[in-house]
Amino acid sequence: MLIYPDSVDARERASQVVEGGGLVAFRTDTFYGVGADPFDEAALGLINALKGRDGKPILVLAADPADAERLIAERTRAFDLLAASHWPGALTLVAAARAEAPELLTAGTCTVGVRLPDDEEARAIVRACGGLLTATSANPAGRPPARTAAEVAGYFPDGLGLVIDGGATRTELPSTVIDVTGLRPRLIREGVVTRAELGATLKAAGIEF
Repeated sequence: MLIYPDSVDARERASQVVEGGGLVAFRTDTFYGVGADPFDEAALGLINALKGRDGKPILVLAADPADAERLIAERTRAFDLLAASHWPGALTLVAAARAEAPELLTAGTCTVGVRLPDDEEARAIVRACGGLLTATSANPAGRPPARTAAEVAGYFPDGLGLVIDGGATRTELPSTVIDVTGLRPRLIREGVVTRAELGATLKAAGIEF
């Protein structure tokens, strides 16, 4: 297992691994995540095999708001409001996916979860890898999310092209996930961004939540 301290060189190495269809691990704005090209079906299959998971959507990080547009087919009013208020931040917005989004990414839901992390180092890694990078938590299914590069290596001695060591994670909570595809947003998972914060943003705009 190759572990590199976060640096320009490490990010370049990560981009080469991702471009070659491989997997990397890196610290996100929440936990360590497994990164791959979200448009590479073979790489998405490797993620599911590595984690021992199946049939679940794989969330994606964007380096910049414009990058998210490459996956999103339609932005609702709730999407725009929440993105304006809580991005960058640990808020994953589930939106209608473009037709070119692989089925393994969407798990057949025709939706995709994207967030703009409030972490310059994480965004720099994503940017180096093309602007979009998967970020499902770096742990086998059913195990706690990895919070250090060493924990990632302990979970996955094989299967990753490299691990970028960005230090210990800065929160004990996952990202909040909210589905904004319909008229009434639906909270899927409460995490760093609280239900109350989301409710205040939406209520101010007259959106029922």
